[in-house]
Amino acid sequence: MTDGYFPPGSVLRHVQEHRAVGQTYGQRALIIGATHPVPYVGTSASTNAKERPFMRLSATAEAFESIFFGDREEADRVLAMVHQMHTRVKGSLDRDEGNFPAGTAYDAFDPELMLWTMAMLADSSRVAFETLVRPLEADEKEQLWADWVRFGELFGMPRSVAPATASELEEWMRAQVAGPDFHVTEEARVVGRAIALDMPVPLQLRIGISGTNLVVRGMLPPRVRRAFGLAWSPAHAAAYAAITAGVRASQRVVPDQVRIGRNTGLFQLVSATERRIISRGGRTMELPAA
Repeated sequence: MTDGYFPPGSVLRHVQEHRAVGQTYGQRALIIGATHPVPYVGTSASTNAKERPFMRLSATAEAFESIFFGDREEADRVLAMVHQMHTRVKGSLDRDEGNFPAGTAYDAFDPELMLWTMAMLADSSRVAFETLVRPLEADEKEQLWADWVRFGELFGMPRSVAPATASELEEWMRAQVAGPDFHVTEEARVVGRAIALDMPVPLQLRIGISGTNLVVRGMLPPRVRRAFGLAWSPAHAAAYAAITAGVRASQRVVPDQVRIGRNTGLFQLVSATERRIISRGGRTMELPAA
């Protein structure tokens, strides 16, 4: 078997192979990503996410892990599939959204929008690892960011649009979250809250997923929590501190086969749970009327 794009020894692979990272970074990235109305509306208008949102999100997470951990053949198969899907993500806003007037164009291959999506993933990957595993050294942060830029390039993102260093990425992220283009559409608010609070899982996993959801909310910037109406009290903060400290401490005692590996089983469980809900005539979220 040939090495993949991120072979053993790459920092991105090391970070993402921690299951605690793989189970949380995507939720955080999706919620923050929904604060830019152009890529959010573009993706929503061009996919069937509204009908089965968690099945789509789980499939995306599983596809990314194929690129992180798979050989070139597996990764290239996923990349080709994603490229084909992205050709359908093109159009324009049908209404004003924040600073973006109706008619603003969106295109999945727009370099700036590709940077937005990739940067949300990269920043969330780092934040989740440092929250749940350990702090990264300065050189590790640089290597992680270089790997994520490479990840973006695999999807067609030009390297030239990416911040040059990890510290510049962090500055860029702070500017985006604090900036004037920050805007959450009515639909994005519903979807973001569902991602943060209502991931569909079987009854026996709901206590565990509630802890995961709390960790995700704690990793969000305060402005993002407020925009989605996610409560955050001193009690939430205390519980978050206790859970994250416990997860970090567990890294020293939990066997590698539990801590390390793909999250395929969890992603498929989420998809199966939503599929059952839909088959019974239910929905996993109630979206506002168009």
